[in-house]
Amino acid sequence: MQITNCVVRWPGSVHDSRILRESNIFRNFEGPEKPLNGVFLGDGGYMLRPWLMTPIRNPAGRAQENYNTAHCSTRSIIERTNGVLKRRWYCLHAELRYDPAAACNIILACIVLHNIATTLRLPEPEPLDEEDPDDEDNENDGDEGEYHAHACERRRVLAGQMERNRLVQHYFNH
Repeated sequence: MQITNCVVRWPGSVHDSRILRESNIFRNFEGPEKPLNGVFLGDGGYMLRPWLMTPIRNPAGRAQENYNTAHCSTRSIIERTNGVLKRRWYCLHAELRYDPAAACNIILACIVLHNIATTLRLPEPEPLDEEDPDDEDNENDGDEGEYHAHACERRRVLAGQMERNRLVQHYFNH
């Protein structure tokens, strides 16, 4: 439940997949040198890549269902972390009415203090009564359609599908 990477310069209305596309992490995984190694998990609003696994939209068979179950349960940790962060620092529930630099500093301070509280094993705050609409899965935000416009992007998605299929067959086909 520690937050190890955050980018606070984007407004809340910007889709998560755009923030990722503009990040150093994306450039490192997509660049010619590919200095990073590993796999990230994203919800259905993200583009599929060999290094970025997304859920299978219409699973066909037990292996794909097992993959989706493992994907969902693993990804739920970040959703839980975001919920604890917002409960711990209620100011993160709404628009911060400060100039952008001050708002970025407030968010960053909340994250640092959250990590300290987590390290010290302080109790998590109680859940709020109301649901936060921002915590919903962005599976159908419509942003994904723009990725499929170019042949280059289609090849990357195909490579992601092949890697995801390899993972499903190797680890979830039992």
